Amino acid sequence: MSIFNMKFFRFLGFKEKPKAPWEKYYKKEEMDLKIPNTSLYKYFYNHALKHEDLIAFNYYGTKISYKELINNIDNCAKAFLSQGVRRGDVVSICMPNTPEAVITVLALNKIGVISNMIHPLSSENEIRDTLKETASIMLLVIDIDYKKIKNIINDTDVYKIVLVRANDAMPFFLSIGYEIMSGYKTELPSNDQKYIFWKDFIKLGKHYVKDEYEHIGKKNDPAVMLHSGGSTGNPKAIVLSNGNFMALVEQSKVVFKDLKKKDKCLSIMPIFHGFGLGVCVYTPLCLGAECILIPQFKATDFHKILMKHRPEFVIGVPTLFEALLNNPKANKLKLNHLKYAISGGDNLKGTLENRINDFLYSHGSTVRIIQGYGMSECLAAVSLGFREIPKKDSIGIPFPGAYIGIFNPDDIEVPYGEEGEICISGPNVMLGYYNNEKETNMALHIHKDGNVWLHSGDLGIMDENGFIKYTSRLKRLIVSSGYNVYPAQVEAVLESHEAVLLSSVVGIPHKYKVEVAKAYIVLNREYHPTKELIEELKELCRKNLPKYSLPYEYEFRKSLPRTLVGKVDFRKLQQENNLYRMRHHNEK
Repeated sequence: MSIFNMKFFRFLGFKEKPKAPWEKYYKKEEMDLKIPNTSLYKYFYNHALKHEDLIAFNYYGTKISYKELINNIDNCAKAFLSQGVRRGDVVSICMPNTPEAVITVLALNKIGVISNMIHPLSSENEIRDTLKETASIMLLVIDIDYKKIKNIINDTDVYKIVLVRANDAMPFFLSIGYEIMSGYKTELPSNDQKYIFWKDFIKLGKHYVKDEYEHIGKKNDPAVMLHSGGSTGNPKAIVLSNGNFMALVEQSKVVFKDLKKKDKCLSIMPIFHGFGLGVCVYTPLCLGAECILIPQFKATDFHKILMKHRPEFVIGVPTLFEALLNNPKANKLKLNHLKYAISGGDNLKGTLENRINDFLYSHGSTVRIIQGYGMSECLAAVSLGFREIPKKDSIGIPFPGAYIGIFNPDDIEVPYGEEGEICISGPNVMLGYYNNEKETNMALHIHKDGNVWLHSGDLGIMDENGFIKYTSRLKRLIVSSGYNVYPAQVEAVLESHEAVLLSSVVGIPHKYKVEVAKAYIVLNREYHPTKELIEELKELCRKNLPKYSLPYEYEFRKSLPRTLVGKVDFRKLQQENNLYRMRHHNEK
């Protein structure tokens, strides 16, 4: 079924302008954001023509200019048309951060086709389910996933698979080295007409002849699907519009005023997530920056990437910056090239924020870490802190043209200084969840002001100037003997101890209290778990937390599990705890 026949919420302007105490920090014309009524490809193209000789991508030393990128997109679009793909179809992209993946997203949009982004490390069943759910008819996939794809592809509607070799876009000698070291081990199809390799696929586009084949979409047309658990935790396909992407760029022109053409952006966040695709790739490309595409991130190599490329623009989750703090080899870094260091995707707690800023300062940087906030349902970015106005533990103010309100469970806005659910309205907000009206209606509410508000499932507080503090995830709330325990509050106390690098507090079952808090702790490398340290942490908690919030158990770890996008996976910690208790009970 064509996605264009589906009914979605669409941003058609505000019925009644929400209150915006932060508007004094923007010019009037900046608050009145103008979104062109076109496609995300056409918008990119119009910008790229102004700097077509500059470098768009740097991939392991292979540099692609904007002019070359436009030509590659054109050939890719025609190649898909040659295979029968048409406007309104869905094509899935199961790729790390490579030139082929970004080219495909823009090429599909050029012909009015929706890109469905899949994590390449997903299980074969997860890949099968999302291919079926989105009715995808073609698939672009990295070669190392072939073993998974071959087992499930016949259960889907996909009739053609484009296989990208991991070294297709690498420089010649690096490509040969990769093939000798590991490429030859990768299982590949043979004599199967359902599969075609990228280089052969692109040749099809060069021979496709048709005068008018570009479809110039509108800002409210669906463009990309991402996947998220949303506020309920159930997997869903998020439908984002052309306008969502263009709004992000227009907002970035205001909030990233120092980002200039030729500046380098470290595109390290994965493109199957809104943070990676929207903030780290599409926005820099529209602004004429050079994207340093990193397909696979190793925390131990982060300092090497910074030393080699000296990027002006670094965006990542807190994990990314933690890697520097715990890596003695990073001591030689010079960071005087940084213009922006931004953390998002997970809460950056005050103690870690201080440590990162100390690190930046001691390594020659004049900038401090800025915390942003967003979710995939609003293309991962909707607010950002100010470099000029330090606000500890703040996710800043909304981007111009976007609105954030703090609401109670009855959709009534709470007074400044009171906690409530963070809700977002404006051109950043998704169209809805694909084929899931129930979940869409749970996430998108029409409030009394007549506007559509996205309910984030996050709790926060706004002050009288519009600065927002994230307090906790609504669904992480622990209820112990009828009392509300907020994990973020407990974590902040634990991490105020000099020995603690990172913590995660989760709810675990209790016979009488129903649920109690358990603290998982990662120590700084110069500290070790001791009985004395545990007593210090307990005393610290007793001094700073109500009795019902005190951790019932403490467990030290070398690291904490992460989700596919780098957040601490508190659900996995809960599952591991429950599994351990079940085994221990059975042994008794």
